[in-house]
Amino acid sequence: MRVRWLGRVNYRDALALQEGLFAFARQDYLLMLEHHHVFTYGASADLANNLRCTPEEVGAELVRVNRGGDITYHGPGQLVVYPIRSLPGKYGDASPADVTAYVCSVEQLVIDALAELHIEAGRKTGYPGVWLDPNTDRARKICAIGVRVARGSTSRRTMHGFALNVNPDLRYMREHIVPCGIGEWPVTSLREEGSVATVREVADVVARLAMERWPTTPYADESASRGMGLPLNDRADVAWEYEPDVVGFQITERKPEWLRPRVRHGVEVLATKQTLRDLQLVTVCEEAGCPNLSECWRDGTATFMVLGERCTRACGFCLVDTRKPLAPDMDEPRRVAEAVARMGLSHSVLTMVARDDLSDGGFAHVARCVDAIRLENPATVVETLVSDAKGDDTSLQFLFDVKPDVFNHNIETVARLQRVVRPSAGYARSLSVLARAKRAGLVTKSGFMLGLGEERHEVESLLADLACVGVSIVTIGQYLRPSSNHLPVVRWARPDEFDHYKTFGQRLGITHVEASPLTRSSYHAKQSADEAGVATPVLVRQN
Repeated sequence: MRVRWLGRVNYRDALALQEGLFAFARQDYLLMLEHHHVFTYGASADLANNLRCTPEEVGAELVRVNRGGDITYHGPGQLVVYPIRSLPGKYGDASPADVTAYVCSVEQLVIDALAELHIEAGRKTGYPGVWLDPNTDRARKICAIGVRVARGSTSRRTMHGFALNVNPDLRYMREHIVPCGIGEWPVTSLREEGSVATVREVADVVARLAMERWPTTPYADESASRGMGLPLNDRADVAWEYEPDVVGFQITERKPEWLRPRVRHGVEVLATKQTLRDLQLVTVCEEAGCPNLSECWRDGTATFMVLGERCTRACGFCLVDTRKPLAPDMDEPRRVAEAVARMGLSHSVLTMVARDDLSDGGFAHVARCVDAIRLENPATVVETLVSDAKGDDTSLQFLFDVKPDVFNHNIETVARLQRVVRPSAGYARSLSVLARAKRAGLVTKSGFMLGLGEERHEVESLLADLACVGVSIVTIGQYLRPSSNHLPVVRWARPDEFDHYKTFGQRLGITHVEASPLTRSSYHAKQSADEAGVATPVLVRQN
């Protein structure tokens, strides 16, 4: 079982990640997190009688979900747990799951966890969830449960789970809704019952009990991975996202020989530079100081950075300008398409600065660039390397609709270091964006850096998560500090480490892992796409 503490996560991001793991993962997961204020409701919910506020006025979202049950609340101070599991058949492998038994096992997990925290809890006859003093006139609910189990004898996967009130603002459940449609009995929390346990402390107890008491039911084809060092720990693969005090100390060793690129600016490179200047275009190859610029340009691959040179985020590793951005250039798609034609590119990559100042995050503009390239260069493969769009489905859909040949979004580092390395992004959100792109039918790609203080088991967990949301291509390179104002390099990863992660990732089912000290997001992009089965568009000539 892969256990993930994801911190505070937007509900829609968590839902998209669940759906990706539900559809593509061959392993069981336990996602543990808090949500921002949100009301969720199932198909049979009675909102007219059970929703007592306008969600926007109390700072909450309202989201319809594919589970049973009425309206419920999630928010800060509440431990939310989503088990993504493959259940055994009720009467053997050829039968559906025993849903009642599964719900009872979820309830028992919570009851046992509360017992370890010195809170006596149980079940209330006729009511779902976990209760205190359940069958007395003092009954009060401390945990809501709502699950979905896929029907059928071959697909018995679970989604959704339970929400345990540790120390939430109970007004959201007492004043703003009738939680789960149960108005005659109140809700409570661990804090209100006298416990001082934090959400993370409760999560630790729940995770340990879940690993002990829920045996993993592997897929039939999972046996092929046995004997390869999986899972990563004795009983589970566990990773936490949190904000460490420091990333590490600046390494004092000189840059090793394997990190010294051999730059050769031949005729082709100089011609490319002139084309870019003529058309007033920017490449991330130049802006980010990529060490592979000359090699990629000679090989017919270039990465155009659209939407300007100024980013609305300030990630700790990135050299891109963070001053206030200018308005998008509406003529840029045409010029990018012309540059691809002049340069004779067989594989073009479009990347973007993060544009959180725009309502769609700039995704409609990137989509127009894709369309323009294809109109002018129908035989060119188009790869897009984009931001997370703040997890907004409408923004992402602009790009999904034009179907780039490769959809690339970098996760950048392991779960534990996310908040320091890229404070405006998140591990769960990045996985959810990749999961959404995969579910939209796209070939997905991601990348990350070594040398920021990550540990080997964390990198292996990251590769496992990328594999389980269906990522086909992964790039891994050494972090190089662009200036003294950026995050320090903690260590130089040796070439044999990159070889290990390449082999490890491919054993997990990732089609292509490009891993070396000087690898960057677009390095060997064409070869990677070829291995992932991206077909070169066929130019159809009209008679």
